[in-house]
Amino acid sequence: MFKYHCLNSIAAAGINRLGSNYVKVDDIKDADCVLVRSGKMHGLTVSNNLLAVARAGAGVNNIPIDEYAKRGIVVFNTPGANANGVKELVIAALLYASRGIVEGINWVNSQKANKNIAKDAEGKKKDFSGTEIERKRLGVIGLGAIGVKVANSAVNLGMEVYGYDPYISVDAAWHLSRAIHHVLNVEEIYANCDFITIHVPLMESTKKMVGADAIKIMKDDAVLLNFARDELVDEAAVVSALKLGKLKRYVSDFPNPTVVGQEGCIVTPHLGASTEESEENCAIMAVQELNGFMENGNIINSVNFPRIDMGMCEKPCRIEVFHENTANKITKFSAVMGDAGINIAEMANKSKGDLAVSMFDLDSKVDDKIVQQIESLPGVIRVRVIK
Repeated sequence: MFKYHCLNSIAAAGINRLGSNYVKVDDIKDADCVLVRSGKMHGLTVSNNLLAVARAGAGVNNIPIDEYAKRGIVVFNTPGANANGVKELVIAALLYASRGIVEGINWVNSQKANKNIAKDAEGKKKDFSGTEIERKRLGVIGLGAIGVKVANSAVNLGMEVYGYDPYISVDAAWHLSRAIHHVLNVEEIYANCDFITIHVPLMESTKKMVGADAIKIMKDDAVLLNFARDELVDEAAVVSALKLGKLKRYVSDFPNPTVVGQEGCIVTPHLGASTEESEENCAIMAVQELNGFMENGNIINSVNFPRIDMGMCEKPCRIEVFHENTANKITKFSAVMGDAGINIAEMANKSKGDLAVSMFDLDSKVDDKIVQQIESLPGVIRVRVIK
């Protein structure tokens, strides 16, 4: 029986897939696994029994992934599960940023008591005119699950689309429209595009990647859209550029004191993945990842450990070892089991940076003594007996 804790409300479509061998606990300290959306886990006390955290969403900046890696706690995310919801909001943003839609709605609402609103609107609408997005140039920075969807949809709307991603995956490349211009230098997007939208993960190397130097290259009437993370943009530089007429608009899904209420900024309350479908998709994917890991040790879509998948265990025993990615580890694990007369039927080993995971399907059970022997080996983080 596995004990799970929900740090946030998780869609029933996902929870219902946990199965009868999972029981919910109210205290995270009692949990074997955790489901989370936006809840902050930094500073939370979790027990050594915690095996996994599944984030129902893509970003994991609310989870101490490095700390958990050192303890052998696997952190999952759900890339692509909310991509369509975010894509639709970005497309909407292209439209309301190119025309005075938001300002027009605000003006109409301010005229609630005006009995001549219909007539006055005809005279006022020129103040809210804008441009069409067809035949305009859109630059998409980051061609992951969301970026590809945005780029393809923009092509279908008649835009000329430029895409930049030096690390584009094979899968993303297969799904990308041939009409998209793949550029090798992000400055080409800054210099030539009417609209620029960012879809990259937040890392130390990407913090404030769009700053004053990038803005200098942009067109004076360029529109910058940020539906990824606010820290990707130097927003103080953006506000300054807007006041100087160096940018036309900044559209963000991340309210904060720097941008809220500033002229030229249109800010929504983090609505990107706030659709019923996105929440259900993320919940289902997160639960599937937990099921695969808790029941068989398989790791799919982890942000701190490598992907490893040996399917369902059909042997008498399966053990999983989390360890440092250094030489001779497999030899030492095998020696412990060999000295105990235990045959390894199948095995897999995968690494990711400084960390690695090894799984062994065995022809006989292991006892606590063997587990302790492996745990005592240098560089071993955690040993888990799955079956």
